[in-house]
Amino acid sequence: MTRMTDLRAAGLGLGYEGRTVVTGLDLAVAPGRITAIVGPNACGKSTLLRGLARLLRPAAGTVLLDGADIHRLSTREVAARIGVLPQQPIAPDGISVGDLVARGRHPHQRWLRQWSADDEKAVAAALAATGVADLEHRPVDELSGGQRQRVWIALVLAQETGLLLLDEPTTFLDLAHQLEVLDLLADLNTAGRTVVAVLHDLNMACRYAHEIVAMRDGALLAQGPPAEIVDAALVDKVFGVRARVITDPTTGTPLVLPEPRSRRRS
Repeated sequence: MTRMTDLRAAGLGLGYEGRTVVTGLDLAVAPGRITAIVGPNACGKSTLLRGLARLLRPAAGTVLLDGADIHRLSTREVAARIGVLPQQPIAPDGISVGDLVARGRHPHQRWLRQWSADDEKAVAAALAATGVADLEHRPVDELSGGQRQRVWIALVLAQETGLLLLDEPTTFLDLAHQLEVLDLLADLNTAGRTVVAVLHDLNMACRYAHEIVAMRDGALLAQGPPAEIVDAALVDKVFGVRARVITDPTTGTPLVLPEPRSRRRS
């Protein structure tokens, strides 16, 4: 199995074209756990994930990958340790599932080492783990939303990294497909992978994540197990919503019940 990867940020500042989005953020990703990054729209969740993935250079602070500044490492080195699924990835027209997933092996290719039996085995394992092996020869653009997300996750798995960073993997999916993808992430975590995902649904985050990272206005407001940090005060502080937080009778995790508009006016 792939080894654990240590990823952390210290004093991290991130932004775009002079506009600051994330400021002074310290974060250590919990190895072997599922971490969900939550917060209101435009609070810096995806920006943080891009910074952790080395897709965005910090304006301040550092991101450390196994103790080394991630921006001093080569793209190939980073890709061999971190698998990244961005928001709404786009597949080339007409590409098949198998060919797309095979692209996850690029970090392992060398000038003198092309496609190998190890690559074939890794792709087959990724297709099987995500339940899309029977779709291997289908064009990606013919698949349902849930199937496509599984294929993209298979591509990330084919990299054989111990750490997965996923930006809104359930966005635009119906409830059944959301559960399908989150169940898959839980299975991958059980198999030994560390997972960090940006999620919009706080209740789903509480159900599936071991750690919640709550953000607002580019700052980290709270981090910890859902049962320890998610309460009415945190929901109000992060989302500006009055809510009642109870114990989910099915999972025992926090369940957030926003107050109806009529109650909020009182």
